Amino acid sequence: MFHKEGNTIILATLVLCIASVLTVDQFVTTPWLRYVLMGGFLILLILILQFFRNPKRNFTADPTAVFSPVDGKVVVIEEVEEPEYFQGKRRQVSVFMSPLNVHVTRYPVGGEVVYSKYHPGKYLVAWHPKASEENERTTVVVKSEKFGDVLYRQIAGALAKRIVNYAKEGESADQTADSGFIKFGSRVDVFLPLDAKIEVSLNQKVKGGLTVLARA
Repeated sequence: MFHKEGNTIILATLVLCIASVLTVDQFVTTPWLRYVLMGGFLILLILILQFFRNPKRNFTADPTAVFSPVDGKVVVIEEVEEPEYFQGKRRQVSVFMSPLNVHVTRYPVGGEVVYSKYHPGKYLVAWHPKASEENERTTVVVKSEKFGDVLYRQIAGALAKRIVNYAKEGESADQTADSGFIKFGSRVDVFLPLDAKIEVSLNQKVKGGLTVLARA
């Protein structure tokens, strides 16, 4: 199963690979070079398919939990100042996604979308300390019953050139539902109340909509 954001790229890559393989077969006479080139195009197609995969998962909503919005690895757990929306201290949990991870973004909590804003910016590597403030990014805040306002921020990385955000202010957000997509390597920051009980540790691998980041 593939995410809808990949339909155009997958189709274009498929056409390119088929045309390239036919061209190689027609004009490249050296056997080993022919196999290398054909294999390279096949690998390209496989990489694109795996990047846009959207595996079917059994999600269970839990209002006492904040789920990871994405697949990846926890790279930050710390108390920080959040200047854009809260203008105060929050507990930040950041998840880094490599190009090999599933890149679907999911609502970490359920409730009402009270803030959704896109910011143009740079393309620093996603783990750079300034990436959260200077890179292209979107900020979404969902008002939940147990945690109050929970902010998550999609951040473009050095390879991510497009962030897709479906969240619109005033709409209802269903926990674990698809809320966007980031193309080709990125990071998501989640900002929680200071009294939230963190359930993950640094370098832990997490799954979007399945791994609990914190509890009330």
